[in-house]
Amino acid sequence: MPGSRPNTSSPRRVGVREFRGNLTSFLKQVQEGQRFVLTSHHKVVAEIGPPSADVAVRKPGALRGKIKMSDDFDSLPADILSTMEDGA
Repeated sequence: MPGSRPNTSSPRRVGVREFRGNLTSFLKQVQEGQRFVLTSHHKVVAEIGPPSADVAVRKPGALRGKIKMSDDFDSLPADILSTMEDGA
């Protein structure tokens, strides 16, 4: 986000129930750089924070035309087909 600084302090501990009840607020804080450690019954179960810088953005259709299937892709060899049809 432009103008926002990542929070470099240690992650804040939050109970799962509190996190779930205030999800929108917590996600806004994550967007601003805050990290959270989620706990359940005083045990750490997850960490949540902004994505790392090396996360690649998926580009739909990027492999279009680069993947080819053989012409006989959907046909079975005769020996396998006969085994399946015989119920062996």
